[in-house]
Amino acid sequence: MTRVFDDQFIVITGAAGFIGSGVVRHLNDQGLSNLILVDDFKKSSKWKNLVGKNYSDLISRHDLFDWLKGRDQEIEAFIHLGACSDTVETDGDYFLKTNYRYTIRLADYALQHNHRFIYASSAATYGNGKQGFIDSHQQIDKLSPLNIYGYSKHMVDQWMKNQNVLDKVVGLKYFNVFGPNEYHKGRMASMIMHMTDMIQKEGKVKLFQTNDPENFTDGEQQRDFIYVKDAARITCDYLENDLCGIFNVGTGEAISWNRLAKAVFKALGKEPNLEYVPMPQDLSKNYQNFTCADMGKYQGLRPFKTHAIEDAVEDYVQNYLVTGSKW
Repeated sequence: MTRVFDDQFIVITGAAGFIGSGVVRHLNDQGLSNLILVDDFKKSSKWKNLVGKNYSDLISRHDLFDWLKGRDQEIEAFIHLGACSDTVETDGDYFLKTNYRYTIRLADYALQHNHRFIYASSAATYGNGKQGFIDSHQQIDKLSPLNIYGYSKHMVDQWMKNQNVLDKVVGLKYFNVFGPNEYHKGRMASMIMHMTDMIQKEGKVKLFQTNDPENFTDGEQQRDFIYVKDAARITCDYLENDLCGIFNVGTGEAISWNRLAKAVFKALGKEPNLEYVPMPQDLSKNYQNFTCADMGKYQGLRPFKTHAIEDAVEDYVQNYLVTGSKW
């Protein structure tokens, strides 16, 4: 079934953020501009991600519920990406309010009015991965996130399951997303961005030594890295299909830090120069040495080809990081 958005709004929270602004760009490229963008700007420079985008209105996340009053017939869908995504933030009350309660309040509204509700979960809900990275609903209660950010996302997934609405919503577990429009994220930006800066300033990349030598050598810890252009396209695909439930958003391929770093050097036209440094003790306790999305459920229903890591890194570095361009 193809959904037609000719006279109703798509509400996108976190719209000026990294993935959110990519979703806006993707929808604009599809000819859609009937978008209500929601975000919390404060003193952030992420407003720059909206320059050149087309939309109907821009709302502060603090004013969203007031704006929604009496507008239920004007809305077709929500893409709820807004959240605190700082994985080293420790204010549990802030996470509870921003990531959990705000999400379930918005989900309640969407469900009450029969709106499509797509929300951002996270691969952080999988914790150390001992239970695997399978987006099975039966696995939800078995997962043990390693930090409060992951737990705040996990709480939402559990709420959806306990309310028996997983057949009415879409929860997307994003793995390591990277690409243009993440400039404002500072230390939480992808390592591709930090590596590029490091190479340009120091001529080398520093990677963590292994904290698990029995299973990984230095720099061979692996993550599932997905280009934001692919993540945005997959996200928007749920506006065009009727799938519901929890789904991973990754590539299904684990890439080592060494391979990733070499791809950045290549994109910059430089020879690899890697240095391995000790992992901080506080980070080592909760460090994910391996992540890899099981994409079987989505790919089995909606076959989709993602960028190869080297191609994605080349596009990002050469067309965005080096030029300072937005997407």
